[in-house]
Amino acid sequence: MSLQKIKDAIANQKMICPECKKPIQKWEKYAETIDAVRDGFNIIEIDSNASRVTLTCGNAPCAWKERSEYWIEYIID
Repeated sequence: MSLQKIKDAIANQKMICPECKKPIQKWEKYAETIDAVRDGFNIIEIDSNASRVTLTCGNAPCAWKERSEYWIEYIID
């Protein structure tokens, strides 16, 4: 689900570089992450699902590149 949203945002030029304000051109190293914390006595469970991706601007001369799980902040509508 998240991967398709990233692909669509880049294809439709809706994911914007925070430095040069032009559309981001590339993505790589996509990963789904799952974090879980369990406390044996009180049985406290915290589950977190997210996705992490490396975004690259790709517009010359901008060299911005970031590995982020907050990629949704770069999408404009």
